[in-house]
Amino acid sequence: MSHPAILKDNVAVITGGASGIGFAAAMAFARAGMKVCIADVDEARLTEAATKLSSVASATHVMTFAVDVSRAESVMELERAVGAHYGGTDVLMNNAGIQPGSTLFGEPDNWQRIIGVNMWGIINGSRIFAPNMIARGKCGLIINTGSKQGITTPPGDPAYNVSKAGVKAFTEALQHDLRNTEDCHITAHLLIPGFVFTGLTAKGRTEKPAGAWTAEQTVDFMLARLEAGDFYILCPDNDVPRALDEKRMLWAAGDIVENRPPLSRWHPDYADAFARFVKGE
Repeated sequence: MSHPAILKDNVAVITGGASGIGFAAAMAFARAGMKVCIADVDEARLTEAATKLSSVASATHVMTFAVDVSRAESVMELERAVGAHYGGTDVLMNNAGIQPGSTLFGEPDNWQRIIGVNMWGIINGSRIFAPNMIARGKCGLIINTGSKQGITTPPGDPAYNVSKAGVKAFTEALQHDLRNTEDCHITAHLLIPGFVFTGLTAKGRTEKPAGAWTAEQTVDFMLARLEAGDFYILCPDNDVPRALDEKRMLWAAGDIVENRPPLSRWHPDYADAFARFVKGE
C-alpha cells in the first residue's frame, strides 16, 4: 500500500464501515497504521466492528460514528466529529449501500430509501468532506463504491441500477472538478466490485459461492489499482474475468450507437448477436 495518502497516522473515514467491503477496507487501513473512523447506521454492528479492529489498531486509532448517509445533516455531523477528533480526513470511502430489491412500479418509499442511501449518500459524503480535504493541502483520496449494475443496468432491480448509475456519473464529474481545482491534491476513484460475498449479497447463504470474491480480495485489488492510479477500479471475480465485463459494457454502449432496443442483451431477437460479440465473431 504505497499510495501517498495511505500512510501511518493519516485518517480514513469509511461509510458502511461496519461490515462487508467497508469493514475489509477499514482493517486494511488500520493495518497500515492509519487512524480509522467507521461510520454506519447500525450501532450494534459498529460496536462489534470496533472490537475486531482493536486486534490490529490501538483504541486511539479507532473511531465509530452512527450516521444516516442519506441525510446531509447527519453526514455534516460525521465530518465535524472526525475533524474534532483527528484533525481532518485524508481518505474518504463512500461505501454505504443497500439492495433490498425493487420493481419498476413498487413502493415509492423503497425507491426513495435506495436512492437516498446509494446515491445521495455518496453525493453528500463527497460534497461535505471534499472542501476541507482540499483545504488541508495534502494528498488524499475519495473512493466511491459503484456497481457494474450501474453501467450495464440489467433488468430486475431498477432502483438499485438508477442509484449506481448516478454514482458513476457523479464520481466522473467529481474527478473532473478535482483535477481542475488549483492546488488540489485529492483524487476521486470509482470502485466497481464484481460478485463479492457480503451480507448484501448473501441472500441467506452462509458459505461463499465459488464464483464470488471475498471482501478482502476486493479491497486488496482496490489498493493495488489505487497505487496504479486507476479511476475506474473494475474488479473481476471467480466467474467473470475483466474481458467479459468489457464486452458486456461495450455491448450496452452499443445499444445507443447501433440504435438497438434498450437492454438488448436480454432481448430474444439479439441473443445470438450478443453471443457472437462475446466470442469476438
